[in-house]
Amino acid sequence: MTTAVTASLSRWQKIKQSDFVYYFLRDKVAMLSFAVFLTCVIVALASPWIAPHDPYALESIDIMDSELPPVLFSDEGDERFFLGTDNQGRDILSTIMYGMRVSLTIGILAVGLQLFLGIVIGLCAGYFGGKIDSLLMRIADVQLSFSTMMVAIIVSAIFQGAMGSEMYSQYAILMLVLIIGIAEWPQYARTIRASVLAEKKKEYVEASLIMGLKAPRIMFRHILPNCLSPILVISTVQIANAIMSEAALSFLGLGMPVTQPSLGSLISIGFEYIFSGSWWITVFPGIVLVSLILVINLLGDWLRDFFNPKVYKD
Repeated sequence: MTTAVTASLSRWQKIKQSDFVYYFLRDKVAMLSFAVFLTCVIVALASPWIAPHDPYALESIDIMDSELPPVLFSDEGDERFFLGTDNQGRDILSTIMYGMRVSLTIGILAVGLQLFLGIVIGLCAGYFGGKIDSLLMRIADVQLSFSTMMVAIIVSAIFQGAMGSEMYSQYAILMLVLIIGIAEWPQYARTIRASVLAEKKKEYVEASLIMGLKAPRIMFRHILPNCLSPILVISTVQIANAIMSEAALSFLGLGMPVTQPSLGSLISIGFEYIFSGSWWITVFPGIVLVSLILVINLLGDWLRDFFNPKVYKD
């Protein structure tokens, strides 16, 4: 028991004394960005317990409460709805909390799928080379020749047309994860491939081959850990891009349905009413979306600088 506690304390001391923590604590922008992002994640996860209202509970929604202004900006507001209500009478603050949960879920899962596809394809292309490399990279080049949003719109429209709007809405989160994940994997694949081409010429790979280790073990156990630094930076930025892609698709009517609020669908709903004076339906979700994407991008910039030895050095 004492040995386990000592080992745990030793690991904790190593983490506290690491360069990562040292430079992170010296960068106020990175600390503030991480604090805002962590707050958004906690609020999103705890939304079923801390949200004032449940936007999914149709029996608690009254159409007579629709388009009520925020309490802070109008005397006509209702104290039950601090940030006002949307066109269906749903509390804006609650829908933002639930919507942020949906947007973060889609963003993180989509990046996980991109990561899986990009790592497997990039490792195979870089390690085996030859015809396999040429085939996989040509497929990546073809996909990169189209914009990510164009691919996502086309695939989303096909899915929605084939499945029907009602069935699509039931699996909207899964569909968006697949659509955004499939649209963005080439960036990971090309980055991993470039790192593998450099790593496979090193002595430890040759030693592994001499020892008779099989290709999958060499690729995933030995080469991959040495290629993760650029992937970590890309993944951070890609979470923001995935959230933005979901918001854009939802705004175009190809993402989350209005019955399942996400930040993008909330902005889309409110855009129809912004010129009639109900600006809060769009503005507040828009501020949250922009802030979330901004702090994630700032964290990604800090990670990029941290892994660049020309920036952080004694």
